[in-house]
Amino acid sequence: MELIADILLAAGAFGAGLYCLVLSRRLKAFNQLETGMGGAIATLSAQVDDLTRVLGTARETAAESGRRLDEMTGRAEAAARKLELMLAALHDLPGDDRQHPDDPGAAEDGSGRRMRVLRRRGAAASAEAAT
Repeated sequence: MELIADILLAAGAFGAGLYCLVLSRRLKAFNQLETGMGGAIATLSAQVDDLTRVLGTARETAAESGRRLDEMTGRAEAAARKLELMLAALHDLPGDDRQHPDDPGAAEDGSGRRMRVLRRRGAAASAEAAT
């Protein structure tokens, strides 16, 4: 009986050794950097690192562009307010009362007065200006 148990034990050990050998060869083939999955994983990992770095740079560039755009928009709005003030001041200046036939702003009733054009902001623009 002992002999049968020893034979079965040896056969089991031999089978386990053979199984480990097969697994070892498969793992080596899997991890080879040139031909196996290890190379693909290493390449993908490097690409992910590069893309992360590029994405960070793009975010910084977009944030800087947004800040510059906000600054330029503020300057443009201030210049527009100054121009509107200057235009309003020019409309208030007394000028000659002669009517020019090619003047589009001349009154059509023959009174010699120029008609003023007022620009009004919409509800969305006034709500935006209030904030």
